[in-house]
Amino acid sequence: MLQMSAIDSYYGRSHVLQGVALEAPAGRITAVLGRNGTGKTTLMKTIMGLTDRMSGSIRLDGTEIGHEPTFRRARAGIGYVPQGREIIPDFTIHENILMGAFARTDGRIEVPALVPELFPYLPENYDRRGGVLSGGQQQQLAIARALAANPKLLLLDEPSEGIQPSIVEEIHAVIARLNREHGLTVILVEQNIDFVRAVAHGFVMLEKGRIAACGPIETLTDDLVHRHMAV
Repeated sequence: MLQMSAIDSYYGRSHVLQGVALEAPAGRITAVLGRNGTGKTTLMKTIMGLTDRMSGSIRLDGTEIGHEPTFRRARAGIGYVPQGREIIPDFTIHENILMGAFARTDGRIEVPALVPELFPYLPENYDRRGGVLSGGQQQQLAIARALAANPKLLLLDEPSEGIQPSIVEEIHAVIARLNREHGLTVILVEQNIDFVRAVAHGFVMLEKGRIAACGPIETLTDDLVHRHMAV
């Protein structure tokens, strides 16, 4: 599905990712792990073309997209739920979801049929402004917006950050279901190791902008977690 090789990525003169290589196989969940400040969000932004510059190769289904603008990467089938969610506060729930649909290539601007099934709160409150929602509701909205683009690859950057525990469980269940029942390929930045071990198929551990370890999820040992994630 997605292959990255020899990736160097920058913000201005700051050289964040250094020689990163990653594979996210189709139909699998790949977890990106590491301490704060190790380059996890930069990795997601690099896939979407949101850093100042990069070198190396990013291939989606065999097609090079590493030098395409962000909107073309979205239209190629990449949905993105950024850290902090970035919903539009003055838009309604309905309007926020429909914003994602503009990345579709078939011209259908509509709410996906999956949304009422996954997030019943959203269609029951379509006219509410995004800015008045709780953090958990905004996260549901951000995922629904990404799904409106009909992606084949979904990037999720810390989807459980700052959310009440009951909603965290719902978000985790949705991620697992999207992969298991709908075959959606997922790259997930997540600090909850128990959840990662339960749903992910493989992992990449970042340390100071480089790959410190990677492999099948069965090889994510307590020692690796302690060495690269303990503070």
